[in-house]
Amino acid sequence: MAKWKSALSVQQWLQQLHSNGHSLALKELTYYKSKTQLLDLAVRKRIRSPHSGQYLAPHKGRGMEFAEVRHYQSGDDVRSIDWRVTARTGEAHTKLFQEEKERPVLMLVDFSASMQFGSQLLFKSVQAAHLAALIAWSACARGDKLGALVFNDQQHHEFRPQSRDKAVLRVFHGLLDSHKQQQNLIDSTGSNGSANAPAKGGPANGGPANTGLLAQLQRLNQLAKPGCTVYLLSDFAVLQQGDSPAIERELQRLARHCEVVACVISDPFEQHLPHYPEAVNVRSHQGQFSLPLHDAGFRRRFNQQAQQLGALRQQKLARYCHSLVEITAAKALEQQFYEGSL
Repeated sequence: MAKWKSALSVQQWLQQLHSNGHSLALKELTYYKSKTQLLDLAVRKRIRSPHSGQYLAPHKGRGMEFAEVRHYQSGDDVRSIDWRVTARTGEAHTKLFQEEKERPVLMLVDFSASMQFGSQLLFKSVQAAHLAALIAWSACARGDKLGALVFNDQQHHEFRPQSRDKAVLRVFHGLLDSHKQQQNLIDSTGSNGSANAPAKGGPANGGPANTGLLAQLQRLNQLAKPGCTVYLLSDFAVLQQGDSPAIERELQRLARHCEVVACVISDPFEQHLPHYPEAVNVRSHQGQFSLPLHDAGFRRRFNQQAQQLGALRQQKLARYCHSLVEITAAKALEQQFYEGSL
């Protein structure tokens, strides 16, 4: 099975995923409903909160949700005595409560300018949407509540945790709208984030106050209840900018009471430039420039710098996140799971 799938061509993978690689459609998100076995949403590390966990506690005790009334027994908390039943029956009765410990799943999905890139199979933004779909369907299958913050360079969409398929579809429509909006913004500016487009980092970089990874993490800290599992889906390019210390503080704050899983979406072209007989003109969220791919010295310096920046990003995320997952946009998620890279 794994060998057969790894032998698929790019076009065959795109056909199987119902994707064109650069835009989003609902069909490619619903595709992952049958793939929930790929992802284990079980908490892998003990969350730093006494309220961790999701399911009903196995024992009955003093808590939030009323369970039943029974005869008072020696050792019961006298504060839980049901005086009405006691007066009516003439025998002491006590209330029992069943403590519900929720672990909603929250996703932060980045569709900003630097995510609108891909050199082989998918744009990073499309891969992030596919991973978000897999996480969403897996949460739904487990009965977990699902919420999300989806943002681009113009605005963000906020979905408070809800359960069942309806919550998944709400998030999917948010993904579709946000992704299309970002690509329309790119089309209107004529490049992948021109000088007139909002910057990824938010106000510090000239972008709107309510966009950017920093602003979204601040909002996420307001929404996330203790015990949540939080998935961050981004290339985290902003960690190389001036907002990095503030972002790290928000990550540290979030990790105090939630399990934080950083999913770093990357593309091979960003880490290793290929050889080409002539210079290539490139437009990106940083502007327009030329890449002398024929120059071996330039490629070597670029690759070294990319490795250093990648290692620094990994170090920062590993310091505050409970789990760190590297995901490439050059391969389908299924293929990466089958190959054991995830």
